[in-house]
Amino acid sequence: MTLQPGIVNVINVSAQEIQRQQNVRVVSPDIKSDNSVTFSLYAPEATNVTLNGSWMAQGTTGTFEKNSEGVWSITVGPLEPSMYHYNLIVDGVRAIDPGNPKAQRDGVNYASTLIIPGTGSEIFEVNNVPHGALSKVWYNSPSLGLYRRMYIYTPPGYEESNEKYPVLYLLHGGGGDEDAWSSLGRANYILDNLIAQGKAKPMIVVMTNGNSDQTAAITDRKLAPTAGAMNTMASNVFPNSLINDVMPYIEKNYRTINNKENRAIAGLSMGGLQTQIISANNPGLFDYMGVFSMGIQMELGEVTTNLIKSYDENLDKVKRNNYKLFYIAVGVEDFVYEGVKLLREKLDEHDFKYIYNESSGGHTWANWRNYLSDFAPRLFK
Repeated sequence: MTLQPGIVNVINVSAQEIQRQQNVRVVSPDIKSDNSVTFSLYAPEATNVTLNGSWMAQGTTGTFEKNSEGVWSITVGPLEPSMYHYNLIVDGVRAIDPGNPKAQRDGVNYASTLIIPGTGSEIFEVNNVPHGALSKVWYNSPSLGLYRRMYIYTPPGYEESNEKYPVLYLLHGGGGDEDAWSSLGRANYILDNLIAQGKAKPMIVVMTNGNSDQTAAITDRKLAPTAGAMNTMASNVFPNSLINDVMPYIEKNYRTINNKENRAIAGLSMGGLQTQIISANNPGLFDYMGVFSMGIQMELGEVTTNLIKSYDENLDKVKRNNYKLFYIAVGVEDFVYEGVKLLREKLDEHDFKYIYNESSGGHTWANWRNYLSDFAPRLFK
């Protein structure tokens, strides 16, 4: 689903201008008390308007109806408390909602967002609690021959204290970048809320760009987007850079506790594979490991062969180093589900203990936010 930014902007400006001229008040999205949602668009010249939302089955849309004033509307739900993404499709053109100022980027695509409040979404909402800082940091990566960017979360009180902190390295999935975990994943707000509730220890969270040929997110780099994530996934280039470039930078420039008991690494999808590669090949580096929506995926060919070899050679070393946690999470509808079964079988073969979180749903940010919310309180105990 390719967004056409210029057209989206035209739709936004023209719709807002027409609404001012015609004095037509459109509220969108309008979240009702029962968590149903009405989406509306003033577009009297349009001939067809549909809705595509992350709560819908893949490939399905909802059809708007037009009233006599030229306002198109559709009501959906009620929806479960969560964060959702959606687009309007106006005469075949994908657009963000001109009535909603909240929009986010996922790779090269933009979508409008909304949060249905309630139990389940409060953990990633902006609540009245102390907040940490989220910094965009450029660093030199000699391993890659690039200056690159990462996002770093420091917990509330970091700037006012001399305390040292444990570190979580948090890796995104294919098609994502260093922005994904904070924007789509709401990682900084999740940590703010967990820390405020006393459920998670204050920690530094490092969110890197796992695409080894990129300097930064597509919005802040000159290079064209990569052809795809598979070449990155099948490579040790980024894992080596994290060990040789990122970690030394963090441990030199931030107040960190530099031992395995105070290091964690986790990732989703591609980041889950990179987490496995890094932890399997560096058995004394991390005491806490989290693999979200990724397993031993046979379709990846040589990278899987090498990963299995690393597990067979090093899992016993990880055990002897007295690791604290290996966490696996996946949805029953996720396309990597069979690969996760193979990962569990490999760990069982080595009598390697792990925690397994099987949820509903598939390969979605709704799941990944929940996995992080469950994983983070288990760290650094």
